[in-house]
This record gives sequence, structure tokens and C-alpha cells, in this order.
Amino acid sequence: MTENDPDKEILDAEIVEESPTAPVEVPEPDYSEGGVPSFDHVRDRIEQRYTTSLGSTELAGLGGKEDVASLDKKIADRDKAAKDKLAEIRRAMREQ
Repeated sequence: MTENDPDKEILDAEIVEESPTAPVEVPEPDYSEGGVPSFDHVRDRIEQRYTTSLGSTELAGLGGKEDVASLDKKIADRDKAAKDKLAEIRRAMREQ
């Protein structure tokens, strides 16, 4: 194809001025450039963890002192059973 080729498509274009756009407001980052979290970020994380723990407690039905005491007893019983089983395994290993 040459410059005078009739098959060459001619494009008609116009120059469009760019309209100024308003600057985008960027929220404050959660961390500084040095990697230190902002106070708001830390507060939000603490509040999030607190509300998650409250919700988990409500879902598990552990709202009252009686429930917590029974849970502590179950944990203690499980720990005692685990220690007894470990002692049994150790005795069996010594006998061999």
C-alpha cells in the first residue's frame, strides 16, 4: 500500500479538550508509610473482635454464670480424662 492508494481508509478525527475532573477524595489509609496502624483502625478491630465474641457467646448459649461454670467443669473433666489416658499409654509403653 502506498500513500496514494485509494483503498487506504481516511479517518476524520477532532481534538477534544480534557475537562478538569474533581480530585478523588482518598480515605486515610489504615497504616502509615512506616507500617504503623492508625488509631481508628485499631479501635475498629477491637470493636469488631468484641462484637464477634459477644455474638459467638449468644449463639453458643453461654450467657449466664451457670453456663460458664458448667463449661469450666466440662473442660476440667476433659483435661483429667486426657491426663488419665496419657498415663495409661505411658504405663503400657513401660510394660513392653
